[in-house]
Amino acid sequence: MHASQGRSAGLGLALASAFAFGGSGVAAKPLIEAGLDPLHVVWLRVAGAALVMLPVAWRHRALVRSRPVLLLGFGLLAVAGVQACYFAAISRIPVGVALLVEYLAPALVLGWVRFVQRRPVTRAAAVGVVLAVGGLACVVEVWSGLSFDAVGLLLALGAACCQVGYFVLSDPGSGGSAQDTEPPHPVGVIAYGLLVGAAVLTVVARPWGMDWSLLGGRTTMNGTSVPAWLLLVWIVLLATVIAYVTGVISVRLLSPAVAGVVACLEAVIATVLAWVLLGEHLAAPQLIGGSLVLIGAFIAQSSTPKAPSGPVASGPGGGFDEADIALPAERAAT
Repeated sequence: MHASQGRSAGLGLALASAFAFGGSGVAAKPLIEAGLDPLHVVWLRVAGAALVMLPVAWRHRALVRSRPVLLLGFGLLAVAGVQACYFAAISRIPVGVALLVEYLAPALVLGWVRFVQRRPVTRAAAVGVVLAVGGLACVVEVWSGLSFDAVGLLLALGAACCQVGYFVLSDPGSGGSAQDTEPPHPVGVIAYGLLVGAAVLTVVARPWGMDWSLLGGRTTMNGTSVPAWLLLVWIVLLATVIAYVTGVISVRLLSPAVAGVVACLEAVIATVLAWVLLGEHLAAPQLIGGSLVLIGAFIAQSSTPKAPSGPVASGPGGGFDEADIALPAERAAT
């Protein structure tokens, strides 16, 4: 009975995490359209979440000595890189499309494993890659010469590549962390990743030049007036802090496979929220293609070698070692 209750609680938390992460782009896009630079929105999100997670960072301060490369890689690639590319992408293309492009990350990881590391991949993994790429072709409607902004698509692809870069850094097979050490605490890695990301983004985004008065005004979501500060609170607390923490707890209560399936719902949730709250519609072929991307990404993710010693980009938005945490797509994002 106790185990059953734990699984039920884990499933509920995993769904809450997917919902929270899925709403990140939906909350950020109105702020960008109101005049805030995408980099400034990213900085506000990461810096705000880093402040909230400071007590956690202090508690796990031993990580600074034991895993400095891991923390730097997570902060630079999985936090700063993914989120900067993703938020810049949604300023040019629909939220759902940007997130689906990011779901190519598992396929790109398998490409790295097969062609760069020259390690074999399973037939199922190859099928997953084909489905993901074919589905993406439907999402962007390649037969019509790409129906979306090419720069926006490239930025979303850049977010996926940042996830792959973090996987390469964390994979023991690529000379990363040693396998005989104890895995780092995932919440501690998240806390320091946010701190590193905030420091990097402060230099890049230069927030002192931001128009802070915009945060005291109002913006619109599909014609409805909303306070800008409320959207910022949504992004920092709900779509970052709560999303990460519920994701960590859920994967401890569920099997990695179940957590991975639920994580794939993030793109579905983001697309539905963008439709309801932002009025962004996808055509039938794009919805079918999106389903193929998610199926292919899940197959590829399930077939991707995992690094047992720490977080790796195992899925869109960034994933962690499957024994510790599963993060959805733009998660090291979203």
